[in-house]
Amino acid sequence: MFIKIRFLSILVIYLFQINLTTALQRCFTCRSRGELGSCKDPFTVNVTLVESKQEIGVETAPCPSGWCGKIVETENALKEEYGVATQRICLQRGPSDSEDRCAYTKWNYRKVLMCFCKGDLCNNSHHVTVNYSLICAILIATIFIF
Repeated sequence: MFIKIRFLSILVIYLFQINLTTALQRCFTCRSRGELGSCKDPFTVNVTLVESKQEIGVETAPCPSGWCGKIVETENALKEEYGVATQRICLQRGPSDSEDRCAYTKWNYRKVLMCFCKGDLCNNSHHVTVNYSLICAILIATIFIF
């Protein structure tokens, strides 16, 4: 009986955490060109700097779809260093197969590299995903073993 109560309480906490994380989806929003601005890669901005207004031009915006994007656009493919524009945005909807990825595509009649990701502030340079299902399974297995 005690094990069932522990299992149910962990399951409720897990489901609450999933609902909480999906309700708080945000994306970095910014745009910079060339060496100017903070939006380019490597993206060294973190959420603390943005929310304390220490980083000008970069914001965190609520994203109802949960899908963030990064667009890298060049003036000339031969001169990639000059005129490279990087933009981080919230997407209205994600890709039809719901897979995180980067690919070349057309955006405003230009060929750009566009990356899609789903998650809170996932459109930064370093993307780490957490598999909550795996964590829950390990936790449940640990409870039943001990």
